[in-house]
Amino acid sequence: MSVRNHTRFDREFDRRYAYEGCDLGAVCTPDRTVFKLWSPEASGVELFLYRHDTAGPWFDHRLLGLGDRGVWSCAVEGDLHGVYYDFEVTVEGNTALTADPYAAACGRNGKRSMAVDLARTDPEGFSRDAAPPLPPENIIYELHVKDFSHHPDSGVPEEYRGRFKAFAWRDGKGRLPLCMEHLKGLGVTHVQLLPIYDFGSVDEEGDGSQFNWGYDPMNYNVPEGSYSTDPADGAVRIRECKEMVQALHENGLRVVMDVVYNHTHRGDSWLERTAPGYYYRRGEDGELSNGSGCGNDIAAGRAMADNYIADSVLYWAREYHVDGFRFDLMGLMTVELMNRIRRELDEAFGPGEKLLYGEPWSAGPSPMEEGTTAAVKKNVAMLQEGIAIFCDDTRDAIKGSVFDGKAPGFVNGGTGFEEAVLQGVTGWREGGAGYVPKSCGQIVNYVSAHDNFTLWDKLVLSMHGEEADFSAGYEDVLAANRLAALIYFTCQGNLFLQAGEEFGRTKLGDENSYCAPPELNMLDWSRAAEYSELVEYYRGLIRLRKKLPGLCDKSPSAAERIGCQEIHREGVVSFRVDNRSGADRNPGSGASPWEELFIVYNGSEEDFAVGLPEDSMWAEESPGLEDGPGPGRWEILADGLEADCRRQVELPEGPIRVAARSGMLLGKTGAGEDAAS
Repeated sequence: MSVRNHTRFDREFDRRYAYEGCDLGAVCTPDRTVFKLWSPEASGVELFLYRHDTAGPWFDHRLLGLGDRGVWSCAVEGDLHGVYYDFEVTVEGNTALTADPYAAACGRNGKRSMAVDLARTDPEGFSRDAAPPLPPENIIYELHVKDFSHHPDSGVPEEYRGRFKAFAWRDGKGRLPLCMEHLKGLGVTHVQLLPIYDFGSVDEEGDGSQFNWGYDPMNYNVPEGSYSTDPADGAVRIRECKEMVQALHENGLRVVMDVVYNHTHRGDSWLERTAPGYYYRRGEDGELSNGSGCGNDIAAGRAMADNYIADSVLYWAREYHVDGFRFDLMGLMTVELMNRIRRELDEAFGPGEKLLYGEPWSAGPSPMEEGTTAAVKKNVAMLQEGIAIFCDDTRDAIKGSVFDGKAPGFVNGGTGFEEAVLQGVTGWREGGAGYVPKSCGQIVNYVSAHDNFTLWDKLVLSMHGEEADFSAGYEDVLAANRLAALIYFTCQGNLFLQAGEEFGRTKLGDENSYCAPPELNMLDWSRAAEYSELVEYYRGLIRLRKKLPGLCDKSPSAAERIGCQEIHREGVVSFRVDNRSGADRNPGSGASPWEELFIVYNGSEEDFAVGLPEDSMWAEESPGLEDGPGPGRWEILADGLEADCRRQVELPEGPIRVAARSGMLLGKTGAGEDAAS
């Protein structure tokens, strides 16, 4: 493709051609379908209609007329629901065949778009579908559609394994399969689905042995066909995707969509074919930039690129009832675009109703549009409240660098991480990592995700070396795993975990399994049974977290709840948390069972004895009440083996023992609180 004068796409070009309508694509009703395509430099656009998704000649064609701002359009009378189409676009004498970048449906492998009356794709009851109420805490579970149910022990019939249908299936007695029972019973609040839009790396006509994470977008506004029971019928994938969302909602889970607006499967995309040169960033030499590491970068910051992304997000939220969006390589987006999306989601659905967060980095440099700012970590304070970032600083402090499998962190033998772990407790509000978020609400705490090693594999590598057996149940690895979970579950901010982390998920040391066989990537449900005690530890942490307002607080003043941070020795730190409920947090408010928390992390290889606090955190607030609202009692709420255990401390005086490579979370009940209740 010619890269003639790629600098022509400037602010003046956008002023002349930016289209603000929300009706691009094919708007289909039983009576007529209106086709609209933005192609401002085209000299002609022709529409072709087909009966079949991949084969057969066209049965009708139309010339589109040029309207304002580079929008070509035509109306076709009659019911075209289920009819496939594409366009021929001529720019400077070059004609390209292209699908519709704004399509809502397509056939196999996205080669032809499909006209769809979306009202006819709703499953029964979908108009009444609603997300569960906003939870007291955001606990996000990252899940891949195929991973979830591919294993024979998932409890899902073979024909539905690895598909949208697995989430909605019940047996003849109405019972959920094992995988859904586990997910529902874990207690997480959100399921983040790795890409479910139509991606290009899997042949939808192929067999089930194919696998890919899906970070290669082809049709942004269409569900992936390989996850449906019939990828040839564009309506089926839509209906089944909606059934999945509906089923997750019915089981008390909100749904987050992993979106990849930073690049496309290939530079020669439908966007490129309809508006050559406009949608992609280029260097001074005219070559495609590669800040994504995938060969191209979408030109966020240009008016129609921004409109496309924002409209797509709102479309998924409205049409599919999606409850949040995780932006891949958000550092290639702009602060201005992310703030716009936050604002538009709030206006459409209410403040904070939809989650919005992303990776605050890119894979490499990328030229930004004039007057825009990259949505990277150092600029987090420029992002609106309600836009969060993944916190790699806390992640690496806990378990060691993700770029070196053998490098340890606090829980697995590393040294010098004490200060970083304590900084992570408040979401780095003191700026210790070179950025200062507005609040811990802008932080997503985690120790594993689909990228890099699983937590289990990282711990095995760093503690036992490359020759270790990843499937072995090393006791020291289990202890480090529990401590890692306890640490990030007791940090302020949002919480995130990779599916299977709770049962020691292993990929046998593969740190980049994006296209590895499904047998390596799938969730092994037999392992969930084998490591049931670890699963129960995570369940306990999840239950407990929801009871701790001092950690769930997302306000700008939340960090003020953390006090008495102390480094006792190498590998041992502690801090206290004002856990009172209520806007004013007055002594005696009594809304939480524990008005104060005392938390100790012991990453060392020796037990540590620590004395319980004798005074109150808020004694200075209430002169004359040195013990706050009353003497209270200390209870162990979690230790190295159990979580949400609520055991009264038996020792009236003296220190408590925190075992090596473990932690302890204690709560102090208020005056008159029954410790046994």
